[in-house]
Order: sequence, then C-alpha cells, then structure tokens
Amino acid sequence: MIPVSVITGFLGSGKTTLLAHLLRDPRMQRTAVIVNEFGEIGLDHELIEASDENIVQLSNGCLCCNVRSDLVLTLTDLARRRAAGTVPAFDRVVVETTGLADPAPILHALMTDDAVNETYALDGVITTVDAVLGLTTLTHHPESVRQTAVADRIVLTKTDLAAASEDLIRTKIRALNHAVPINRAVRGAIAPDVLFGCGIHGLRAASHDVQSWLGAPGNDDIDAHAHPHHASDITTFSIVREQPLHAVTLTLFLTALAENCGPDLLRMKGIVHIAERSDAPAVIHGVQHVYHAPVWLERWPSADRGTRMVFIGKRLRKAWVESLLDLLDAEVADESSARGAG
Repeated sequence: MIPVSVITGFLGSGKTTLLAHLLRDPRMQRTAVIVNEFGEIGLDHELIEASDENIVQLSNGCLCCNVRSDLVLTLTDLARRRAAGTVPAFDRVVVETTGLADPAPILHALMTDDAVNETYALDGVITTVDAVLGLTTLTHHPESVRQTAVADRIVLTKTDLAAASEDLIRTKIRALNHAVPINRAVRGAIAPDVLFGCGIHGLRAASHDVQSWLGAPGNDDIDAHAHPHHASDITTFSIVREQPLHAVTLTLFLTALAENCGPDLLRMKGIVHIAERSDAPAVIHGVQHVYHAPVWLERWPSADRGTRMVFIGKRLRKAWVESLLDLLDAEVADESSARGAG
C-alpha cells in the first residue's frame, strides 16, 4: 500500500514552504504531490522541470499535480499511470490542501473509496500553524481550529519571528489536541522522518509507536489523560477500560457514535482489547461518521492491555460516551449470558 499524508493549515501558515523544503530531501524522492489548489502549482519554481497536462515532474524525481475536480479521480489516475509506467514510480503521496479546507472530506475519501483503498492507505494529517499569527487565526477562523484538532502532527512555523509567543500558541494547540506532537520548522526546514509514518497501517510494522499514534500522554500527564480539555467548543478526552470489550460491543458502539455524533466527532482513535481475541489488539480510527475497518496488530505494544480511546469533537461529553459504552457492553454481556443459560 502507498501511504498518503495530508498537509493542511490556514492561509499563509507555511504549507508550501514546508513542502518545498521536504521535497529537497533525498529521502522524499519517489513522492507524488497533489495540490488541492486551483491555478499554478505553488511550489518553488526551481523545483519544476516540465509539465504534462496537470502532471509536473520535479527536479528531484518527484511528481506534482493539481486536483482539478476530484481527489479520488486524481489518485486513481496516478495509480493507473504508475502501473502503466507512463509516470515515474512513486512510493508516497502528499496532499496539500487549500488554506480554507476542512480535512475531513479528504480523509473520508481515503478511508472509504474502494478504488483508492486498492492502492493507497491514509498515513496521517500534518497541520502547519503560524507562530506569529496562530493565536489570532485559531480564535477567529473555525477552519484553522478543525485543521489543528484533527492533526497527527503539528508543524509550528515562523518560530524565528515569534519566540516570545511560542509558549502561548503551544498552549492553545494543546487545548485543541492535547497530546499531538508539536514540531518546529525554521524557514520550512524539518526532517521528513519526524512527520511521516505516523498512520494506522504503519503501526503493524512498529507497534511500539501506538502511544504516539494515539496521542496518549505519558505517566507524567495523567490528569490530561483523565479529564477533558476544552477550547471554545472543541473537547478532547480519553477513555480507558481495563475490562476487554466484546466484538459486538465495539461494532454497536461505533455505529451509535456515527449515528448520534456525526460531524461533531472530528477525530477518534483507539487501541481496543477484544474479549474474543486477547492475543493482539484492534486499532480503530474514525473521522466524523466514517470509521476505518479495525486493523489488528501482530502483538500488544506493551504489558498494558487496557483499551484506550481518544476523542476530539465539538461539544462532546465524556460522561455520555462512557455511559454509552458501558450500556452497550452490559447489554451484550446479558444477551450472551441468556444464550448460555438457554
């Protein structure tokens, strides 16, 4: 499967500068870049070699193209050309969104389209936040809030211009996405390894990274793990359960979340101990009403075999989510007992 990473961030936050620097790194060769922007491709002109319709060959061997209409069509067309040998083979895709984009529809397409899922797998969301104007942007522009809330990695840009306010913007980010890794980029420079390989499928090869993927805090941050954090109407919280869940409970729980929370559930991740299969955990991932099929790790990443779920949403109540899970699990257990008695 070819991993797909989404780079998002508000207008002027440094997405294109970041991407241009990343593509100069030899480790980023064999990358296809999709720019969700009308007009000229916004990469540094010295990177561009030649153009074939909407496909641009970059000087380091990467490809770049514009989304003219539909991301799914663009991805499937790239896969077809790759298979036919009419474009150079690529091993990674990076999608750069517009500054006003909600990342959710892109994630929906990557998670649900059958044609896309034959070739590609979602890696993660990388969000750029401007250290100079980020506080104002996050206060006044809901698009920026959503981009930050769903991020798997944050890149704090223009830190050389705003050293005095960096702590304030980090605090604001933590209120929206309390344990997301925050990385600094000076003039766009940052190592690719810091940003990529953070997705659900990468966990199969590196199950020890599940804590980082979940955004779960360490032992020194127990309070952040136990209690919700609020920023405007964005809530982020974690649920931990020592008792394994029945497989049916998980199915019913995810269905109920999709039906009752819908667009208010911005992002949900979890590692789940399923009673019927205790040798390895299931990894779950949802965006609004769309849930990725559970992925099974080969083994538990540590001695801790508890279920951990992380929720980021609008006006979500932790008590309601916990009660829903408890109720469904109790009903499934009662039904199982009744069948056994019968």
